[in-house]
Amino acid sequence: MRHGKKFNHLGRKPAHRKAMLSNMASSLIMEKRISTTIAKAKELRKYVEPLLTRSKTDDTNSRRVVFSYLQNKESVSELFNEVADKIASRPGGYTRILKTGHRLGDNADMCIIELVDYNDLLLTEAKPEKAKTRRSRRGKGESTADTPATKTADKTEVAEAVVEDAVVEEVVEDKVEEVAEEAVVAEEAPVEASAEVEEVAEEAVVEEEAPEEAAPEEEAPEEDATDSEDDKKD
Repeated sequence: MRHGKKFNHLGRKPAHRKAMLSNMASSLIMEKRISTTIAKAKELRKYVEPLLTRSKTDDTNSRRVVFSYLQNKESVSELFNEVADKIASRPGGYTRILKTGHRLGDNADMCIIELVDYNDLLLTEAKPEKAKTRRSRRGKGESTADTPATKTADKTEVAEAVVEDAVVEEVVEDKVEEVAEEAVVAEEAPVEASAEVEEVAEEAVVEEEAPEEAAPEEEAPEEDATDSEDDKKD
């Protein structure tokens, strides 16, 4: 009986299954990314990650153990020379599975399995961590953002914004009225100036006519003088 032996045979005999996983592990180490079915990728992850962990200790025993699984000198040298340095600071989780849809022939679930540290696109575009929010014990779904203090603060901010808008509108209206009054004054100013000019002109005319009227009064003393002379002669 095979009680407790729950693993995916992948439809193959033990020797065939082991050879297939060994070849897939070598391809993954050399190419850093391969495309396969999800079932095979999950079994490959179990097969290759212990080898990646062992490659961190570069000694003869580790190389012999890894070679017994991979049976490929090129992949072993690649693993210990380049991949081991890349994954040295990672404690585990060296691979990533990305689902790509279904295969056209048999509709099998396909995916891409890759080494995490060799995907530069995902490493550079790491999303920033979200700010942690604490939940209050009073309500199940309430957070600190929904507390009464924050609500009142929001209301006061809205009220202040409304007051500021009203003040700005009043200032603008006052300025518009001042400009209109200045324009009216500027239009009426020439009329007043013309009236003043007319008054000055009339005064000048009156002053010019005044000496002519006063002239006969000045000649009167001369006639008196001649009359006095004639009286003396007589």
